[in-house]
Amino acid sequence: QVQFEESGGGLVQPGGSLRLSCTASGLPLESYLISWFRQAPGKEREEVSCISRRETTTYADSVKGRFAISRDNAKRTVYLEMNSLKPGDTGVYYCAAVQGECAYSARYYEWGEFGYWGQGTQVTVSS
Repeated sequence: QVQFEESGGGLVQPGGSLRLSCTASGLPLESYLISWFRQAPGKEREEVSCISRRETTTYADSVKGRFAISRDNAKRTVYLEMNSLKPGDTGVYYCAAVQGECAYSARYYEWGEFGYWGQGTQVTVSS
């Protein structure tokens, strides 16, 4: 059974930092591209960052320079380091997996090809 579990969310003040973790079981993580998505209340889910099998990375413009994605296949875990957090970063953060390249991750999402999702972890940025 394939499972993804996100952790590391919480309440943080503006300007603070969090590190999210996405741990996979039941599939060879090294064969998959992993993306982090977030969904704020009343808004559509949006992709925040992507890391490919070869560790190519992409970021949404809104988080460039503040977030960093990385992976440790031996630990079956993908990380999202989030710095200089803003209230606009508030939302539920999800990780998801698909086989492919980050350059096409938006299309994969549009086509419903991210077959594996975690349950999400809440990030709240507020003073």
